[in-house]
Amino acid sequence: MRCLLVLSALVLGVGCGGSDNGGEQKEVANEKKIVWYGAMVHPYIAEVEKGVVGYERDTGTKIKHQIGQKLTQDNENANVEALAAQGYKGFSIFPADASAANGLYEELVQHGGYVVSYGAPTTLPTPASFCVATDVKQAAMEATEALIGFMGGKGNILNVLELIEDPNTILRKEGVEAAVAKYPQVQIIQTIAGMESVETSTVKIQDAFAAKVKEIDGVICTGYTSTVAAAMILGEWNQTPGNERVSFVGIDTDQVVLDAIRSGAIDATMSQNPYGHGYITCGLLSHLLDGWLPNPAEYFVNSGTVLVTKDKVDTFQEDIMNTTQKIMGELERKYLLPPN
Repeated sequence: MRCLLVLSALVLGVGCGGSDNGGEQKEVANEKKIVWYGAMVHPYIAEVEKGVVGYERDTGTKIKHQIGQKLTQDNENANVEALAAQGYKGFSIFPADASAANGLYEELVQHGGYVVSYGAPTTLPTPASFCVATDVKQAAMEATEALIGFMGGKGNILNVLELIEDPNTILRKEGVEAAVAKYPQVQIIQTIAGMESVETSTVKIQDAFAAKVKEIDGVICTGYTSTVAAAMILGEWNQTPGNERVSFVGIDTDQVVLDAIRSGAIDATMSQNPYGHGYITCGLLSHLLDGWLPNPAEYFVNSGTVLVTKDKVDTFQEDIMNTTQKIMGELERKYLLPPN
């Protein structure tokens, strides 16, 4: 990934306390017991793991990778507790449950560990030192406002959520509804959820679309798998002669989605920064294990988003990587306090 080369020079300067002694830095870095935990097999988790790999490559820090079997707090507890028993002290974790994850975090911190959440925050107050994530409610609002713009400021929206079990889903629902509330000529005609896979999403979206095709003016998807499914469905619909165009904005940047935007078949998607979720969490944990302290005023690290339209489809990654670089450069100035 070309972003690795961009990040390399920056992180070698700041990723482990700013030492100029590269050999000594890598030797110390390799001794750190940091683990990255993905809650389940999922395209988003795979993208986050790329950021972890990039951090390892750029700094020489060895990170343990482990992915859970399912998105439940019980499964996460069992897997992470086993890792703690092996001596790991730095934990990059996607919380399976926004409230219950704090119990696991408390246990880890009590035994001298550090936790940085990614992807979604846990309920405050939390034992986690940081959360690196998209401001998902704000991103959903911005995506919906963009959709309404493509719709000409009026019409009916099909709101496609992903998994109710994901702590981000309710925030995204709130964001969509808050944006729609600003426009008296716009309404949500139906909300559907439970998008476990692209296959499940395809069936559910097709069913909703078939039932209300003459009433739907726009579709908003705030989950990865539903966005891929909707991009395929609406891409075909919008390119069929005689069909009235249905506007669409999704989330994340699967190649299917990008190709549909590039061809003009769909309107846009909101790119998150999953690479940064992996990369930045590892950088924060490395600092914490070096004795740096979390700045209590900067718990939430907004990893940034970009609205990817046809004119940005080939350049948006540069914007995202610039945001990751900026955050990494600010770790010691904004997010962390020097060791005592």
